[in-house]
Amino acid sequence: MLGFHASTIRLDDTTAILITTGLAVALVALVPFRWDAWRRRRTGRTVTVLLAVVAVLVACGIAVNQLGGFYPTLGSLLGSSGNPGDGTVADIGEDGAGLNAALPVLAAHAAEGHGATLHLVLHGARSGLTRDADVYLPPGYTDPQQADVRYPVVEWLPGFPGEPREVAALFRVPDLVDAAIAAHRMPPTILIIPDTNGEPRFSHDQECVDANAGVADDTYLTTDLRAWATRALRVRPERAAWALAGWSSGGYCAMNLALRHPDLYGVALSQSGFDRTPDDVVTGDLFDHRADLVAANDVDALLRTHPAPVDILATAGADEPDEKAALGRIRTAVAPPVRLDTMVFPGGGHNQNAVRGQLPALVDWLGRHLPAPHTGTGPGPGVLVQPAPGVPPRVLPTPDPAPG
Repeated sequence: MLGFHASTIRLDDTTAILITTGLAVALVALVPFRWDAWRRRRTGRTVTVLLAVVAVLVACGIAVNQLGGFYPTLGSLLGSSGNPGDGTVADIGEDGAGLNAALPVLAAHAAEGHGATLHLVLHGARSGLTRDADVYLPPGYTDPQQADVRYPVVEWLPGFPGEPREVAALFRVPDLVDAAIAAHRMPPTILIIPDTNGEPRFSHDQECVDANAGVADDTYLTTDLRAWATRALRVRPERAAWALAGWSSGGYCAMNLALRHPDLYGVALSQSGFDRTPDDVVTGDLFDHRADLVAANDVDALLRTHPAPVDILATAGADEPDEKAALGRIRTAVAPPVRLDTMVFPGGGHNQNAVRGQLPALVDWLGRHLPAPHTGTGPGPGVLVQPAPGVPPRVLPTPDPAPG
């Protein structure tokens, strides 16, 4: 209604610092200037001092935010989505029904040697969830001469608050994947970026799990998303051709989901991720004190009790004590047939600047662990292809259903 959205208000540029600093200086100067001039001195003094303190805190916060690279916009701080399709070239609608109509856009990008990222709304039949998602399709996907080619897949899971535009527009992961494919450091790969939390974002962190008597995020991100992709896109169905990746809570999600579903995924990448769900004011107790659900979503416990043939990369920054501690616990717990690589990046910190600096090395690692596309001999899009046999599905405890 006012013509702008919180996601359009930048917090990471010089203008924001100048405005907030100027306002803080003016309000601080107002305190002594009006100290004895207020008609109601107690009220006037109290209000001006409080305003000055708040302004100084906001200015300091904006400066620290720019140095640390935590939140680029007011929308990212509040967890709001002004444009869910930000960072994409076309909207293909409900369950990607408009994909064919977007093929000329994809072909135009492919003619320049690039893939393209599309936005859609995905309905989960098993989970009952409906959320936004972005899909990157590599160059060659629209080439009629490659109509039988099937591609490996990376599900790239955002960190909290969980919206796809963090990956597509803020960290520009599709661009990094595009460049890696062009440089032959990564095979042509389909990238799917789902919404891991839904709206409203800022008030709840769901950690990609099937919560007890709660939301079935695990089911949505694994069963529903994979079923849709296998029907709608030309993907390789084998577990070795499916990877999960993410930063922060998305990194925990990647490891946890891969170890819970080794029949579906062969690769997991955790960038500064944790090894278990937090129990804090934003997340809460997702498992309602059920010990079986806690253990079935604990990365360390899964590594010790249910190791599976999954290639995992887990990373942390040297200045991330909690993430380094989690990395140490993962190293202690890992056992064959899990294959674990670890990286500790110098400096860094849990912020977007560190993420950007580390991502090229992580994309290259993924490129070395994904198989190349191959010419499929089975049915094309529209027919659900079951994963090849090899690793049986795990028997997992069942959460209580959500009320109502």
